[in-house]
Amino acid sequence: MFPSHLIIFTLLFLRYLVVAGIAFLLFYLLFPIRFKKKKIQQKFPKRNDYFREISYSVLTVIIFTGISILLASSLVKPHTRIYNHISDYGKVYFFVSIFLALLIHDTYFYWTHRLMHHPRLFKLFHLTHHRSTNPSPWAAYAFNPLEAVVEGGTIFAIAFIIPIHFLAIVIFMLIMIIYNVYGHLGYEIYSYGFLKSKIGKWLNTSTNHNIHHKYFIGNYGLYFRFWDEWMGTTHPQYEETLSELLTKEKKESVL
Repeated sequence: MFPSHLIIFTLLFLRYLVVAGIAFLLFYLLFPIRFKKKKIQQKFPKRNDYFREISYSVLTVIIFTGISILLASSLVKPHTRIYNHISDYGKVYFFVSIFLALLIHDTYFYWTHRLMHHPRLFKLFHLTHHRSTNPSPWAAYAFNPLEAVVEGGTIFAIAFIIPIHFLAIVIFMLIMIIYNVYGHLGYEIYSYGFLKSKIGKWLNTSTNHNIHHKYFIGNYGLYFRFWDEWMGTTHPQYEETLSELLTKEKKESVL
């Protein structure tokens, strides 16, 4: 790698390492007993699972580095809607663009994810990720290289659809890795009250994605549950499993 490429790789890898590492440290090493009742599947992954997840994640970061370099190149960037000055669209739009990026990503993720579950594509693209039937935070980027390319394509969709500032992209990508790690956390950390609220009920949960890893079907969304509800792809075990976990949390708060 050239020095600039190495810097990009290092930043992307550190982002994954810090977010997934903090989650793993808290929930898997320091306080697993304290959070036991929030554990979605009571068993823990094996050491080999962690090694596999981290290994594929490193490969994914290499691919994401290449995608980042391509996006910033003189061949691609001039044709995108990435702008250089926040004042071009104002501070309000700056924050709106981050939310729009999340909506675009959620839509992109739902449909590409669902497509990769097609029998003719699953083994080629998505089986590697589903080897984590009981995922840990390290599974956030554990993709087959072909799937990593698909996942990395998100940023092209965003950059060509909406005007977006570079800093907004950085914030979006930070939110992306945090929510991705949460989805693979193996614990449900949202509270009973929040998930029963008007906003909370439409947010995706760690329980939702954990069920997807366990049963290989349904729950294809990333940040939100809109597409799964609209398309009838919410797994039938989701509400029951979530309700059981939240009921435990509610009882503990009362006690």
